[in-house]
Amino acid sequence: MIPGGTTVDLLILQPTPFCNVDCDYCYLPDRALRTKMRPEIARASAERVKEAGLLGPSVSVVWHAGEPLTVGLPALEELFVEVNEAIGPSTKVTHHIQTNAMLISREWCDFFLRASVRIGVSLDGPAFLHDAHRRTRSGRGTHERALRGATLLAESGIEFHTISVLTELSLDYPDEFYDFFRSLSVRLVGLNVEEIEGTNHRSSLQSFLIRPRYRKFLARLFTRVHRDDFAVRVREFDSAMSAVQGSEAPIDAATDQQNQPWRIVSVDCSGRYTTFSPELLGLAWGDDTFSLGNVLDTPIEAAAASEKFRRLSGEIAAGVDACKKECEYFRYCGGGAPVNKYAENGSFASSETMFCRLTRKDVLDVVAEELVHVARPRVRISA
Repeated sequence: MIPGGTTVDLLILQPTPFCNVDCDYCYLPDRALRTKMRPEIARASAERVKEAGLLGPSVSVVWHAGEPLTVGLPALEELFVEVNEAIGPSTKVTHHIQTNAMLISREWCDFFLRASVRIGVSLDGPAFLHDAHRRTRSGRGTHERALRGATLLAESGIEFHTISVLTELSLDYPDEFYDFFRSLSVRLVGLNVEEIEGTNHRSSLQSFLIRPRYRKFLARLFTRVHRDDFAVRVREFDSAMSAVQGSEAPIDAATDQQNQPWRIVSVDCSGRYTTFSPELLGLAWGDDTFSLGNVLDTPIEAAAASEKFRRLSGEIAAGVDACKKECEYFRYCGGGAPVNKYAENGSFASSETMFCRLTRKDVLDVVAEELVHVARPRVRISA
């Protein structure tokens, strides 16, 4: 059953599993496959969400997994049209693309402007950090081509944010990391830690001995960001400051889209779909998968009424409840990401993970500590 009042925040569409980069920390299992999403699957994805009554005034359509630009400009433009037509004019659609930027050209930039696409670029920092992990299948670094694509975006007047994966190597270079993004005039940087997930069965950050270095990296990065009056914002710092400055919020105030059913709907290139954490779509669940059906033949109402969904949602809810009972940080995170609990602990009905320690607890602690030592009387985040 779909909870009353539920609307989809993110419709995540995977136009292809293929990626032209072979990052050594990637969790995706099939990134060498060149399968592409057909137009009827894109349309059906939007139609299923609409017929289930899950559309509100606005929705973000996120093109992700693999490298979306490898499907080619004409094909992706056709997929956009199918989604827009199926959703209709009553809901504002904002398209987002997460890209490694290697294929960006003037033609792509024209399309991004024409379609008002919001762009995220995957960049891990300066070349020596980026190329340590983000290489082609032949072993060549990708930084130069990614930077060329990012430069084309900037020259075309397209604002973009970046997402960087932090590994153990990153931790000794907070100044170099910050200086690189400052030189790009990027306004927002997201920090993704190297996760234990999917095909990536270990993380260079998983040892408890790493945490002091990780926290030192965060503290120095916050110092640089603050000294520049937040000319470059860091997504995690923004969230932590909002939480710290609003610390009197009630215990149930925080929520996480990933553990709330149908706030996120993810569809792969073949039409299989699921909800909760997007990464679940490519993972095995014992002898089964987390797919709840195919958009071509399974209405969302039917998926929500299935025994499989009830089991999945029940275990995830139990994990959220465990966090609420055990963790003093619950009010700031809302119970954590199911995929990390499953990947790290082997169960959704569990609580703390490496991911939450690094991305929630340590960030909150460091930001709170750094704010105490800030010389200025107040902190301001640039709009």
